[in-house]
Amino acid sequence: MTIPYVLRETASGLSRTTTVDEAYRRREVELSDAITVPIAMEVIRQMRVLAGQDAEKPVTLIINSPGGEVVAGLAIYDTMMALPCPIYTVCVGEAASMAALLFAAGAHRSILPSATVMVHDPLIGGSGMTGSALTVEAMTSRLMRIRQQVAEILARHTGHTVDEVLDKTARDTYFAAQEAVNWGVADEVLTTWEGIGHA
Repeated sequence: MTIPYVLRETASGLSRTTTVDEAYRRREVELSDAITVPIAMEVIRQMRVLAGQDAEKPVTLIINSPGGEVVAGLAIYDTMMALPCPIYTVCVGEAASMAALLFAAGAHRSILPSATVMVHDPLIGGSGMTGSALTVEAMTSRLMRIRQQVAEILARHTGHTVDEVLDKTARDTYFAAQEAVNWGVADEVLTTWEGIGHA
């Protein structure tokens, strides 16, 4: 895929930059794929660099993701919470599963009118659990701990109780934009990009 270029006027004349560079200059980081360890590390790296450049100015995390690996997603979440600058989140298209948790964790959360948020319990990847009875028991115990951890995080950022969150995440629950605001997973339905990063 060819990345478009943008011409910018500088003191030394016209400068050509990519649209990716322009977004980065605006302190925007994109999560636009399934969450894997490499994707998570790239998002974390970009947020850390931008926080190092300015510890107070917000960074905007733009999300259009079906979710992905829970541990990788929690690494992004922990980084968002640990950085000195606020991390604003914008949902464009879809924030599902682990991506919904990251969206909900934003210091200010905007969602486009046609976007969707979907929450559910953590899933077991692959073809299912295999191994001895003790191995399966340990895996089940770990999954239930992660389920509780994810529910506690969503409760913290939506204002609901853990039990209310677990009731919603027991099945795939979809929220349209205004429903996401009503349920507390978003702060506003975004009708203009003007001012993003300065809420």
